[in-house]
Amino acid sequence: MNSKTLRLVNSALFAALTCVATMCIHIPTPGTGGYIHPGDALVILSGIVLGSLYGGLAAGIGSALADMLFGYYLYVPVTFIIKFAVAFLSAVIYRKLRDHGTGKTFACIVCGAAATVVVAGGYLSFELLIYGRGAIASLPANIIQGISGLVLATLLLPAVTKVPV
Repeated sequence: MNSKTLRLVNSALFAALTCVATMCIHIPTPGTGGYIHPGDALVILSGIVLGSLYGGLAAGIGSALADMLFGYYLYVPVTFIIKFAVAFLSAVIYRKLRDHGTGKTFACIVCGAAATVVVAGGYLSFELLIYGRGAIASLPANIIQGISGLVLATLLLPAVTKVPV
């Protein structure tokens, strides 16, 4: 199998895994209408494993598909953009830190911290436009979601970095 085909297959696999991880463990957050899920770990790992473009597309498509299947239609475009940005940023940060001799685990933790800021800030910005100041109520849940994605991504990192791309 040539490398371009392998990259496409892995991208489709990460998109599907991101969608399933987002949908299978779905913890609703009280009062916000949102939910906490392990899909953010796969968003971070998509960037680390697949790189900025393919990882961004896999993360964005998988996450947006989960929102669409759950009926969060208003969030589909913004979810695609935010999760694409998280994976893209994770790829850039991870590569830069690894190039400077930083360990894989620490590099993944930094990616997760950046992801938490992008997810919480991205959804807050979007929700402020829709709900006004009431959107601030969803910020703690988005931060918890980001931290859980960071922890899970760090735990899964040794397994997924063995994926041939």
